[in-house]
Amino acid sequence: MKLLVFPVLAWSFALLASSLASAAIVEHTFNIENKIVKRMCHEQVIVAANGLYPGPTIHVTEGDTVIIHVLNNSPYNITLHWHGIYQLFTSWADGVEYVTQCGIHPGHKFTYKYKVIGQEGTLFWHAHSFALRATLHGAFIIHPRNGRYPFPKPYHQVPIILGDWYDTNFLDALEGALVSGGVAVSNAYTINGFPGDLFNCSQNETFKMKVKHGKTYLLRIINAALNNNLFFKIADHKLTVVAADASYTKPYVTDIIILAAGQTLDVLFKADQPTGSYYMVASPYGVGMPPPLFDRTMTRGIVVYDGHNTRASPPVMPLLPPFFDTPTSFKLFSNLSSLVGGPHWVPVPLNVDEQMFITVGIGLEKCPVNAKCVGPLNQKFSANMNNESFMLPKGKGNSMLEASYYNVSGVYTTDFPDNPPMVFDYTNTNLTFNMSLVYSPKSTKVKKFKFNSTVEIVFQNTGVLKAQSHPIHVHGHSFHVLAQGFGNYDADRDKAKFNLVNPQFRNTVAVPAGGWAVIRFQASNPGVWFVHCHVDDHQVWGLGTAFVVENGPTPETSLPPPPADLPKC
Repeated sequence: MKLLVFPVLAWSFALLASSLASAAIVEHTFNIENKIVKRMCHEQVIVAANGLYPGPTIHVTEGDTVIIHVLNNSPYNITLHWHGIYQLFTSWADGVEYVTQCGIHPGHKFTYKYKVIGQEGTLFWHAHSFALRATLHGAFIIHPRNGRYPFPKPYHQVPIILGDWYDTNFLDALEGALVSGGVAVSNAYTINGFPGDLFNCSQNETFKMKVKHGKTYLLRIINAALNNNLFFKIADHKLTVVAADASYTKPYVTDIIILAAGQTLDVLFKADQPTGSYYMVASPYGVGMPPPLFDRTMTRGIVVYDGHNTRASPPVMPLLPPFFDTPTSFKLFSNLSSLVGGPHWVPVPLNVDEQMFITVGIGLEKCPVNAKCVGPLNQKFSANMNNESFMLPKGKGNSMLEASYYNVSGVYTTDFPDNPPMVFDYTNTNLTFNMSLVYSPKSTKVKKFKFNSTVEIVFQNTGVLKAQSHPIHVHGHSFHVLAQGFGNYDADRDKAKFNLVNPQFRNTVAVPAGGWAVIRFQASNPGVWFVHCHVDDHQVWGLGTAFVVENGPTPETSLPPPPADLPKC
């Protein structure tokens, strides 16, 4: 029998055995309903939790049990996903519609229950049904059990949620875009729900952070935007990254950061400049996306020093990189490393059991007969992994996890390919609109892994229909990012670049436009785990698959039965 060597798993069992007395239960009720919000001169109906946009912040201590009662008083089916939480042996609580559960129907309720084990830092929660996460999201902050950080304790902690705003009925716009094969483009980005002072009627819709001179603040920054990677900068100030995706990093000092859609960063900010006011700004990184297909605006908040007269002078504005600044984005994405020996540090597993090479890219889907489609060549946009365009199993009567647990056939198949069906010059942009590469079949194919197997995956971006950066999110696991680079991945050349000592440990990796990323993780968490691009358009178009991790050899290492109140399809 293979030994259980996954450090997070072994550590988790030890923690459960030794610290039950000190763990707490954190319990909340989320009432999900429509809410009228006014932004940019207009009132919009959005879906919100407890009337808040962004939604409630959840504070837990590592080791706590979380119980969230969800009352769905909205007109939509709802699921909530706890983005980046391991959900160790609680796959039923991962909250992905049609993957781990069916939606909570209007007028119904469901309770999520899970433990937070082996993680500290900033994550977030969001809806995982249709595109409701545009407004239905909030911060999820995990504090250290002993109250100590691997850096000087900050004076204050401030969640910074970067999002986007659609100055229309967003769900109707998205539905129209899906039917026509186009893209829903936001009208503004937001900081903690506010678009900032660059927009009409928005002078009072600007996030302000008051600071005391000489004090250090921990900014818990989340990119909750639907469709964009975002640069973030505060004028004239340095930022020190100390954690990424709830995993501590070696301190990294910079004057600008970038977060892919779905990523989080913990950043120390010291108020050490002359008393005044300074803009904090977020702007998009949109390489490969022509201007009509992405929001080219920026959002601003204001850092105001205590004692400053805001009427005396305007805030200082930082210089931002161009929208297509790939060198800067790559430097920021690739320069982080883990804090070796820090709390919950996980060494790289060295013996690999499963190897996969997965192409990720944009393509086309045939326009239905008698329909008018607005994508390239009058077709619909599509997306794929290894030439398979993922389709959620709607109308099958069971979620994928239920089908796995009860051995129900007809919901998915286990033949997702380990390699692309065709080898080609993946990043050659001259292959754009090569008809033999553009179209991909729709399917619900998954990859199955033995419990505790070590998996290494090369994600290779393609240039078939414009090379774009794809933030790939793996549910139920964090992974080591061993290397990233440009061009076509070459094992003989690029394995020498692997960082096996202190690579960053994340749940979402930005696969570079025209490049590749290599990840490695141990599949020691039984269940069905969605793997997808966290750019919502690309996910909806089919850029995803799922990993099915089999049960371990004992009841303690197996998925328990579903909760009694699991929603029915």
